[in-house]
Amino acid sequence: MKSKKLAFLGLLIALAFVLSYIEYMMPINIGIPGAKVGLANLVVVVALYTLGERDAFTLSIIRVLLVGLTFGNMAMMMYSAAGAALSFIAMFIVKRTGKLSQTGVSVIGGVFHNVGQIIVAIFVLETSAILYYLPFLVIIGTLSGVVIGLISGMIIVRVKKIFRWS
Repeated sequence: MKSKKLAFLGLLIALAFVLSYIEYMMPINIGIPGAKVGLANLVVVVALYTLGERDAFTLSIIRVLLVGLTFGNMAMMMYSAAGAALSFIAMFIVKRTGKLSQTGVSVIGGVFHNVGQIIVAIFVLETSAILYYLPFLVIIGTLSGVVIGLISGMIIVRVKKIFRWS
């Protein structure tokens, strides 16, 4: 069972990488610079509910490193890492409470990803004026979190039927 789980984690890492690349190549202009759907978060949420917290965290770290080294630069990696870390911590905590559905956990992840990036921007730009941008990003994070959460919920049901890790 361990090799099957490891192979599945490898597939999820590859999928997260590909989805990140697709999102990187698709310039979605909704009037808010940097706003993205967060397709790779779909894979993180699926991993969180099918593989567990440790493997989902590993996936998240590897994805940020791979995407940053392949398509980005150090600044992009810094923003991405902050967003991914804060997003994962928030999803981990909320999932552990059991009070929200997978969609709710995904929304929390989407919102906190944006919060993490704003925090980095405040330090990099040395101004808190960037906070005006946060409400717009919270709305985008919520909307994309709902979409990602609904899709990941459907995937999680199917994955759990196919794979048994215990």
